[in-house]
Amino acid sequence: MKDSRCIAVANEKGGVGKTVTVVNLGAALSLQGKSVLIVDADPQPNATRGLGVEVNEETPTVYDIINDLGAVSVTDVIMKTRWKGLDIIPSHVDLAGAEVELIDEEGRENRLKEALENITQQYDFVLLDTPPSLSLLTVNVLAYATEVLVPCQTHPYAFGALNDLFDTLSAVKEEINPDLNVTGIIATFFDSRTRVSHSIMEKLKQDSRYGPLLFNTVIRSNTTVAESAGVCKPVVFYRKSSNGATDYIYLAQELMERG
Repeated sequence: MKDSRCIAVANEKGGVGKTVTVVNLGAALSLQGKSVLIVDADPQPNATRGLGVEVNEETPTVYDIINDLGAVSVTDVIMKTRWKGLDIIPSHVDLAGAEVELIDEEGRENRLKEALENITQQYDFVLLDTPPSLSLLTVNVLAYATEVLVPCQTHPYAFGALNDLFDTLSAVKEEINPDLNVTGIIATFFDSRTRVSHSIMEKLKQDSRYGPLLFNTVIRSNTTVAESAGVCKPVVFYRKSSNGATDYIYLAQELMERG
């Protein structure tokens, strides 16, 4: 019997590489022989699209298991991707309405946790994508996960937003999920040619709160990652020799070591 590492990839700021990290880290872990389930809990279903999964009005999605608990089995929502060991619970734009529909429901912050409780022994890793905001959907993910990965774009705005995010994570840990811990911060979109990227890296390393959590692996700016997203294919399967693929393979190895 295995016990999944349930990892939320979260940041309240958009554009920091959150979904890109979910898709490509999940693919890189599958290359290491790990079984991976990606849960797309973002109403903008980019992780779903990024893995080439087509969803229509009849396709059961994460919306169904959150909004109508028990009506749909989680096993009916899990979809296989084209790649061995890499499955997904897809999202749909309808998920945006779940927060309004659940506003008066008791235990609404634990809907996802209750829905997923029976799959924790089926996968080595469960990676959860989150909306770029503090919402009921984000809280549902954080109530279920035991680990958090924080992508941080090497840009002043992204660095400045970390403090609020960590305050949020501390509040969730104290009030909802005492098992939740930050596994690490991942520097993303690093461009060695720019002073600002180097400056933010130094700030991350020197900060007493963030420095000990910073992964050694840095995700460099790489056009191949964007190209791979355009063809709905993780970069490690699109062009394994690229810097993007190399970075995510190293990140997967470092994440396993931290486990």
